[in-house]
Amino acid sequence: VIRCRAAVAWAVGKPLSVEEVEVAPPKAGEVRVKIVATGICHTDEHLLNGGFPDVDFPVIPGHEGAGIVESVGEGVTSVKPGDKVIPLCLPQCGECTFCLNPESNYCLKSHLSKPQNLLPDKTSRFTCKGKQIHHFLWVSTFAEYTVVPEYAVAKIDAAAPLDKVCLLGCGFSTGYGAAINAAKVKPGSTCAVFGLGGVGLSVVMGCKASGASRIIAVDINSDKFVKAKELGATDCVNPHNFEKPIQEVLTEMTGHGVDYSFEVIGHADTMVAALASCNMNTGVCVMVGELASRSTISVDPMLLLSGRTWKGTLLGGWKMRNSLSKLVSSYLEKKVNLDLLITHTLPIAKVNEGFELLRAGKSIRSVLLF
Repeated sequence: VIRCRAAVAWAVGKPLSVEEVEVAPPKAGEVRVKIVATGICHTDEHLLNGGFPDVDFPVIPGHEGAGIVESVGEGVTSVKPGDKVIPLCLPQCGECTFCLNPESNYCLKSHLSKPQNLLPDKTSRFTCKGKQIHHFLWVSTFAEYTVVPEYAVAKIDAAAPLDKVCLLGCGFSTGYGAAINAAKVKPGSTCAVFGLGGVGLSVVMGCKASGASRIIAVDINSDKFVKAKELGATDCVNPHNFEKPIQEVLTEMTGHGVDYSFEVIGHADTMVAALASCNMNTGVCVMVGELASRSTISVDPMLLLSGRTWKGTLLGGWKMRNSLSKLVSSYLEKKVNLDLLITHTLPIAKVNEGFELLRAGKSIRSVLLF
C-alpha cells in the first residue's frame, strides 16, 4: 500500500480537500501509475456539481493525466514499471463489438455502459480516514498514485514531457479529433466553433490542420479571441454584440451557413444554434460539449430534414490505446503545439484555485503537478 496525496471530493458542491490517501497495489490485469501531471477539465467541474448522477461520493476526480508505471498486476503485458503512460477515460478493451469495429472508438466497458466508480472487480483501491473512496472513470488522476485496468492505459514515448502531453488524455484529443475524425473537415471549407475553452481551441487547431479556409470562433468572452486567432481562427464573433440570433449572423457572414459547426459548451440553446448555423443541406454539426445529465434538446425537425448531419463525438473519435502514441509523436515533432493551451501550472495543493480560474474564464488549461 502506498500513502500519498490526493484531492478528494467528499460531497457534491463542496471544495476539493487535499488528503493523505492509501492506494492498494494493483490486482491481476491492473496497473498502478504515479501521476506526474493532470489537467483540470470542465468534465471534472461537471462531476463536482453533481452532473454525473451515477458517480458515488466521496470520489477522487481527474481524468486528464500522465505519469509513470509504478507496478503492474499479474498478466499485464502492454506496460511495465518505468514506462511513461497516459490513463484513458475511454477504455479500449479490444474485445467488444465496438472495439472490433474499425470505425468505432467506443468500448462497452465505458462509463456510458457501466459505472466506473469502482474497478472491474467492484472494489476500490483508495481509502482515506478509514473510508472507501470511489474512482472516477477508473482513472482518478487527482491522486498521486492511481490504479487502472490495463485496457485503460496507453504507453507513450519516453521523451514526452508529462506536464504537456497530459492534455492528450482528454481536452486536446477531443477537440482536435472532433474536427479531423468526427467532422472530417475538408480543405477550403468554412467552420464555426462555439466555445473557446481548451477543447474549443483544440477544435480550431484541428480545423486549421485540415485546411479550412475560414474558421469563425464564437464566444461571449472576447478576451479569448487573441488566443483563438493565434491558433488559427480567421474571424471572432461575440453573440452579445448582435441583436439577432447568432445562427443568423453566421449565415449572413457565409452566405448559406458554414460547412462545419462545433458546439463545445454544453448548452441546449447553443447546440440548436450551432446546428442551425451550418449549411441547410450538406452542413455537419458536431456536438462536443457535455450537457447537464438527463437534459433534453427541442429542435425543429426541418433543420435535419433538409439534409444537415448532426452528430456527437467521444474523445474526438480516437481509439485511444492505438492513437495516443501517434498524437504524442505529433507533439514531439512540433506538428501540434499543446503548450499554447496551458495558461496556468499549479501544485496539487492549489487545486481549488485552478477550478476558480476555470469558472471565471481566466484559464484555458490549468495543469496540476504533484
